[in-house]
Amino acid sequence: MQSTAPQANSNHEKLIFGHPIGLFVLFLTEMWERFSYYGMRAILFLYMIEQVSKGGMQLSDKEAGAIYGIYTASVYLLSLPGGWLADNVFGQKKAIFYGGIIIIIGHLILAIPGNNIIFYIGLCIVSIGTGALKPNISSLVGELYPEGGARRDAAFSIFYMGINLGGAFGMIIVGYLGEKINWHFGFGAAAVGMLLGMFIFKILGKKYLAPYGLLKSKEVIEVKNEVKNKNKYISLALISSLIILLCCLQIFKVIDLTTAPGLAQAMGIIIVSVAAFYFIFILIAGGLRIEEKRRVLVMIIFFIAAALFWAGYEQGGSSLNTFSERYTDRFIFNWEMPASWMQALQSVFVISLAPIIAIIWTYLGKKNKNPSAPIKFASGLIILGVGFFIMFFASKLVLAGNKVSPLWLTSAFFFSVVGELCLSPVGLSFYTKLSPKRFVSQLMGIWFVGASLGNLIAGLIGGNFDKNSVKQMPDMFLNVVYFSVGFGILMLIFSKQIKKWMGGVE
Repeated sequence: MQSTAPQANSNHEKLIFGHPIGLFVLFLTEMWERFSYYGMRAILFLYMIEQVSKGGMQLSDKEAGAIYGIYTASVYLLSLPGGWLADNVFGQKKAIFYGGIIIIIGHLILAIPGNNIIFYIGLCIVSIGTGALKPNISSLVGELYPEGGARRDAAFSIFYMGINLGGAFGMIIVGYLGEKINWHFGFGAAAVGMLLGMFIFKILGKKYLAPYGLLKSKEVIEVKNEVKNKNKYISLALISSLIILLCCLQIFKVIDLTTAPGLAQAMGIIIVSVAAFYFIFILIAGGLRIEEKRRVLVMIIFFIAAALFWAGYEQGGSSLNTFSERYTDRFIFNWEMPASWMQALQSVFVISLAPIIAIIWTYLGKKNKNPSAPIKFASGLIILGVGFFIMFFASKLVLAGNKVSPLWLTSAFFFSVVGELCLSPVGLSFYTKLSPKRFVSQLMGIWFVGASLGNLIAGLIGGNFDKNSVKQMPDMFLNVVYFSVGFGILMLIFSKQIKKWMGGVE
């Protein structure tokens, strides 16, 4: 096997603004991937509830919310096998490329007008491709910064700008094409965006990412030999337990696989079970030292916090999207702005605020005053709660029979983004720092499983946001405040203990 160590004066050592050029290759790749994902997501719920006479599927809000939740949850849940395949079969770079090609195929299928079966097949294929790409491109960013530190945190913030730049353009372009011209034109535009991303990754990645993202087969063989027998029996026990649990739940009618809402509820149980079993597996059979096990415990706390955060934040595509379409005055003179465009505010705020946050973290790091990761997580959850507290008052105005100003949603999105910038880039960075090296891609997959659970909950909440339950809106928004702020306060209280378990990782 050839050495993967960087050579002197090689292309991947060249810097732009203090960062390797490879970071900006990944920035552009992820930008176009998020263009395709967020663009399609912006119109997905609206397409499903639109009347057949207007080109939609005319599903009920409850069915559409469940399908939306299953799809967005699947995208992140499949990051777990995507990370495993990268660690054990392909390496990160090949997993990213193969995933991108699969995404393109899925969007092209969605662009074909047809029956519901074709639509569901397209969603499944996009989910599989995103699961292969998403965790590995984030792991590759971390690999560019083996020294860690505030510079890597800043790099993830820059990378996060690429995510949201693509998301903003995707929601504006795909949203306009879908709502104003033809839904399937919007799905087709998402395929074009992903194609551009793969072209950039293939051409520039060959030059600037040459030594990174390769399969380290020797390490994999050593780890397998070290824990082979132990893993074998524990894996069988965990898989058997999961199968028995799901069978019992079906027999006693706790879950119902015959309806979309029932499938979504069953998927929630599966996600929680998979995450719990995987963490148990890593702790018991991963061959970890005691300090590594403590760090995994911290990752479990971060996982719960992330799931709660995304359950609120990702309502931008479900309940808040519906609020924009039905209850927000979007007229500019005689022209009505597409409802999906309101979602783009989240990306616009990230693009505006991410450089400021990156500078703040770097500055505080130099002064040895950078807040710890637990405090940043807690702050993100509490700030998210502020945004939904604003929506609590907006929904009160709707109950009075009025359409409300877009400023209500704008304010809510602003606070949700400030919370996101405190939590999400930091979470991405710390999951690469805290992960045992031989499990880094798999545990990045687990990070996205947390997002999967949050997305599923957001979809289910959005499904209950129909015209017959308008009176429930204030309480729905207030529940998000209770859960996010409550867990944020708990993290603040125990932040010193959590930091201690991190074992000096900062």
